[in-house]
Amino acid sequence: MKKLLAGVLLVVGVLGGVVGAGVGTVAAGAVRPVLGVMVAGAVGGLAVGCGVPVWGARRLAGWPRWLPVAMSGVLAAGLGTAVLWPGERAVPGKADAIWELPTGSRLAYHLTPARGPARPEPVVRLHGGPGTPGEAADGLDEELSRASYQVYTYDQLGSGDSPRPADLSGYTVQRQIDDLEAVRQRLGAERMVLIGASWGGTLAAEYLAAHPTHVARVVFTSPGTLWTPEYTDEQAGQLWDRLTPDQRRRIDGLGGSGLRVPAWSALLALDPAQAHALLPDDQADALFRQLLTVSGSAATCHPGAVGALPVKTPGFYANQLIAADLRHRPDPRPALRTVHVPALVLRGECDYKHWEITREYRDTLPGAQLLYVPGAGHAIAVDRPAEYRAAVLAFLTGAPLPGSPYTGAEDPARR
Repeated sequence: MKKLLAGVLLVVGVLGGVVGAGVGTVAAGAVRPVLGVMVAGAVGGLAVGCGVPVWGARRLAGWPRWLPVAMSGVLAAGLGTAVLWPGERAVPGKADAIWELPTGSRLAYHLTPARGPARPEPVVRLHGGPGTPGEAADGLDEELSRASYQVYTYDQLGSGDSPRPADLSGYTVQRQIDDLEAVRQRLGAERMVLIGASWGGTLAAEYLAAHPTHVARVVFTSPGTLWTPEYTDEQAGQLWDRLTPDQRRRIDGLGGSGLRVPAWSALLALDPAQAHALLPDDQADALFRQLLTVSGSAATCHPGAVGALPVKTPGFYANQLIAADLRHRPDPRPALRTVHVPALVLRGECDYKHWEITREYRDTLPGAQLLYVPGAGHAIAVDRPAEYRAAVLAFLTGAPLPGSPYTGAEDPARR
């Protein structure tokens, strides 16, 4: 009977060690979210959770005194290997140039200079994600350069070639708006032309609501939700809706079979700072890049196609924390209804974002025009780069649009 009870206590010791390690990690990380401190907390929690029951089992069965220590050590080594073994690391590319902004942000950027005398309003392109610059090499910068525009593309805070900040508190929508305003001031431009894709469209709208007098024209390319709290993810439409079974299977296999990713995911929901300590930027970004490589084609009209969208090193924490912050933003639509800035909204036939998301931009901004692009997905510049360039260039230069603006209420893909 004693040996049976001792066996039960051994099982309790294993489970208690796992639970104790988890509790100790979170408790220590709440005090100071540093990996060394969190590991110390995990070891302490494991020692208590495992050592106490195993010590009782040893007393009941008369086993050696070293058993609790040995068992705790083996469990600690196993858990430590499963959770702490480093994964693939991503290395951001070398930036052409860096803006040091008064907001505290350091942003990598690239200038495509105007050919001939430059127009007074520079073009600033806002990438999607959040955190995923370089979605497509669409040739638009060069096209606009030939039309005498100074074109700036920059990698938003913590993404692409921009340095990753140690402090995660800057990953907010307001910081993105403030960064863009600081960029305008750095350029010395009274007004800018904004071209925002996906999340970049949402950012352009947020900036327009806050600084309407500083925008000359704006292009919303497959924009994200205008005000995120209005929609659930399912109501807005998600990239995952267009994944093929093979893509879903490959995504499920990312991160391997160890405990590192599940432990990190659990910490991310509890405390992003602790998740960041466990899985730093280079490893989280590498995992995010793998995800985008597998799923990228779902943003086109050809999900599952061979090849992936060309992306720079994406910023995982920028993506997760800015997206979460969008849920707590005030509604920009009342301000936008009073803004009279020329706006073009581009919508692809296969966009995974639901039609209502795109239509709201046209219906909220006075005088906005919506152009429908057949044969294009969310990544219009990937599926139809020539048509994309032609539409943007015509709108910015005042030439006739290559097609009639769509004014209907129903999804044009279902006509």
